[in-house]
Amino acid sequence: MIKNTEAAVLYETNSDLVVENLNLAAPGPKEVFVQMGAAGVCHSDVHVISGQANQILPCVLGHEGAGLVTSIGKEVNNVSVGDHVVLSWLPYCGKCYQCVRGKTHLCKAYQTPVGNGTLLDGSCRFSNSEGPVRQLGSLGCWSENVVVPEVCCVPVDKSIPFEIAALLGCAVTTGVGAVLNRAKVQKGETVVVIGAGGVGLSVVMAAKLKGAAQVICIDQNRSAQNLAIELGATDFLVSKQSENISKKLIELTGVGADHVFEAVGKRELQSDAIDYCCAGGTVTFVGLDSEDATINLKTTAITRAEKTISGSIYGSACTHRDFALYGEKFLEGKLPIDLMVNRRYQLREINIALSDMLAGKPGRGVIVFDH
Repeated sequence: MIKNTEAAVLYETNSDLVVENLNLAAPGPKEVFVQMGAAGVCHSDVHVISGQANQILPCVLGHEGAGLVTSIGKEVNNVSVGDHVVLSWLPYCGKCYQCVRGKTHLCKAYQTPVGNGTLLDGSCRFSNSEGPVRQLGSLGCWSENVVVPEVCCVPVDKSIPFEIAALLGCAVTTGVGAVLNRAKVQKGETVVVIGAGGVGLSVVMAAKLKGAAQVICIDQNRSAQNLAIELGATDFLVSKQSENISKKLIELTGVGADHVFEAVGKRELQSDAIDYCCAGGTVTFVGLDSEDATINLKTTAITRAEKTISGSIYGSACTHRDFALYGEKFLEGKLPIDLMVNRRYQLREINIALSDMLAGKPGRGVIVFDH
């Protein structure tokens, strides 16, 4: 059975999204029909719009979302009708070398279909009169309804509001997981966070959760300061106003930071992150620059200072474990994700939501679906 759904479609790079009705086919084997509750507005979607992500078009965008399971296809065993689910854009097979050793975030089994914007069998469930329409990350969260692979669905506590659950699908897990899973920040350590977007603010929350002694947030936009402090930052530096961030960090910390997280995805900031790190400290790259991005490394200085430089994709998370865990931490009041949600939009306002994000408005914008 084919249903109609309103969705935000990108037809050409560097253009506005078109909100229109699409056909949505019923779920096939190991697929799930989800009625969307909320979807976040993320910079990664802008990478698709700009062409940096090289996504095949046309495509329904949105990769950070949560909703209600309303029907399931054959051979679906781990999701039931009525479940509230967070959607993951990085499905894993559970059988490969990386999965077996517990690093499901490094699984490449479904890299091709996810990258192409299809479901795992290589086909599309969205279509219009011109033919198939792809869905970003095998999800396409900026649609009233979606059909997604079962492995992309993670059931969570139904008491978690959809707008909070949606952020677990990308920003929160990416930032919190980088702190807990990859860098493993310890109580009393000093943390520097470059970037106060959704991911950077999630790093701040997690650093506070782990008991960091200092959490210093750096951003070019002072409007993010109050929210960063509310979420756990002890200090906020405006990068474009400070003549020498490294000098200021030494004044604040004495020796530099134990941990530096680059949460923007710019190579020049990644280079700066290494300078902000103290001897014996760790730098974690969380943001993504373009595929050809490189930086120059002062290898002798790094060796002598015993600095560790690391990357973290999707919070180095096992989504079926960590989505639920971070949701529990929210319900316990230990991850105040709700403070990040300060802009709500209808789907037809998606281009306004994107403009607001690019204008630097603090916090996370969320598309809320009324059914």
